[in-house]
Amino acid sequence: MTLIDSLIVFVVSLLVGAFGIYVGASVVTDDADYTYAIVTALLGAIIWAVVGFLFGWIPLLGPVLVLVAYVAVINSRYPGGWGNAILISLVAWIASLVVLYLLALVGVGGFEAIGVPGV
Repeated sequence: MTLIDSLIVFVVSLLVGAFGIYVGASVVTDDADYTYAIVTALLGAIIWAVVGFLFGWIPLLGPVLVLVAYVAVINSRYPGGWGNAILISLVAWIASLVVLYLLALVGVGGFEAIGVPGV
C-alpha cells in the first residue's frame, strides 16, 4: 500500500468514525456538528491507541480501561454525563457498522471507522 493509499484509507475511516459519532450525538444530545465529531473521532482514536498501548495487554482489565478511556473522551466533548457518552458511543458504533456494511455492498472495502472502537 502506498502512502497515498494509506492516507485515503485514514481519511475515509476517520470520516466514517466521525459520522458515527455525529449520528450518536445528534440522536442523544441534539448536538449536530460534523466538524466537532471529526475532532472527537480523532481524539478518541488517539486516546484509544495510547491507553491500549499502555494497558491493553492486561487480561480483561486492559480492554475495559481502553473502552472507558474512549467513553471519557466522548463524555468530555458532549453534554449529558456518562450515560449520554455511553449512548453516543453505542449509536456511533452501530451507525459506523451500517456505513461500513453499505460500503462493502458496493465493493468498497478495507476501511475501518477511526474514532469508533471495534468497528
